[in-house]
Amino acid sequence: MQQTKIIPLKQLPTKEQRHRLFGSVQPTEKTKPVEKSKMADLQNTKKDFLFNLDVVGISNVKYPITIDSNLNPNFQSSIGTFKFSSSLTNTSKGTNMSRFMEQLNDYYEQGFSITIANLNKFTKGLAKRLDQKDATIEVSFPWFFERRGPDSGLTGLNHADAMIRVTYDQTKGYSADVSLSALITTLCPCSKEISEYSAHNQRGEVNMEATLSDDFDEKKTDWKEMLLEAAESNASARLHPVLKRPDEKMVTEQAYENPRFVEDIVRLVAADLYEIPFITKFNISCKNEESIHMHDAIASIKFDKLASLHEH
Repeated sequence: MQQTKIIPLKQLPTKEQRHRLFGSVQPTEKTKPVEKSKMADLQNTKKDFLFNLDVVGISNVKYPITIDSNLNPNFQSSIGTFKFSSSLTNTSKGTNMSRFMEQLNDYYEQGFSITIANLNKFTKGLAKRLDQKDATIEVSFPWFFERRGPDSGLTGLNHADAMIRVTYDQTKGYSADVSLSALITTLCPCSKEISEYSAHNQRGEVNMEATLSDDFDEKKTDWKEMLLEAAESNASARLHPVLKRPDEKMVTEQAYENPRFVEDIVRLVAADLYEIPFITKFNISCKNEESIHMHDAIASIKFDKLASLHEH
């Protein structure tokens, strides 16, 4: 039996010696206070700092959340990406960043369900905590929903990117904006018209932003499902996570029967959102990743119902 040759290991300096080798130094004598009450609070300095600030806060904060959905799965655990902010008067040097995170962690420990009612409560409490007249919370998250094959009925999960933004203002009250980015299939009307065989199609991305009215009742209507249906019902066809051959036949034939340009998509989705009474304004865009071009095709539309009423 062959013996393994043992190579003697190099004797290393101690860990403390290694740290000193790479630049660590001994702590110097501390002269500044360690009690919070005795520490300087620069953010709370009161002087004339020239300008009011529209927005000050923190962004790109990731925290666990829960989501309610009308579509299966009805209850979801997810990760929210948060942005918190408030305005700031010229008499205040800065805001207290730690209070944003303290407020978030308080809600997380209670189980942070992302509803408009909870976000209203959050923003009002945050404004009070910051000693400001307003506060805004914005949270983005992936939302999953079950989709069945049209013939086989086999299920899988699709997802869309969702966002809620809630603002509390001491004078104006609450406002809520929501958005959803959904993927769809579009089939080119032009290639269908001019080609002897078939037509090219592409994957489209529909982005919808909407402002909700004060009387919107989230207990009766899931805004996520509402925006998803507006995008998918006006597409050439919906996307499916699981498709067997009979499903694929149905989906491709449906797309051929419903050709859509990007211009068509934004106009049709706009018509649906226009008819929803609790949406006061909206912004819709669509991007098609063209399958026979190097470029993408884009279109967008904005509409403010309240402004339109004033004009007429």
